[in-house]
Amino acid sequence: MIEQSLLLIKPDAVKKNHVGHIITITEEHGFTLKYMKVLQFDRESAAEFYMMHEGKDFYEKLLDFMCSGTTVALLLERIDAVAKLRELVGDADPAKRKPDTIRAMFADGVTENAVHASDSPLSAKREIGLIFKGGY
Repeated sequence: MIEQSLLLIKPDAVKKNHVGHIITITEEHGFTLKYMKVLQFDRESAAEFYMMHEGKDFYEKLLDFMCSGTTVALLLERIDAVAKLRELVGDADPAKRKPDTIRAMFADGVTENAVHASDSPLSAKREIGLIFKGGY
């Protein structure tokens, strides 16, 4: 079944000019780019987006990082988009990353991990609504 998923290209990858590379990789893996938005998270919007991590030890560092620069949001579609995108993105833990994943190619660490991908169809719907509220 065709699904939608959200991919955020985080400030570290944007600063290093990896946006085009990451989009190309998603397209080469069968994703269709439906919408794209360039944005700058403020503290409030980052806190709303990452509310599921509130109270965790990395939460404040994550918010600081996400507010540190430009983010590019992609609304992607394909069959089994959520699972396939998570597989393509790779693990947040550098020790667990497979070599041909986006994070293996472009991430600098655990927090500075180049991209975010929705982890479930329910999360995708919520996240797409937050990022693209008011339309595409």
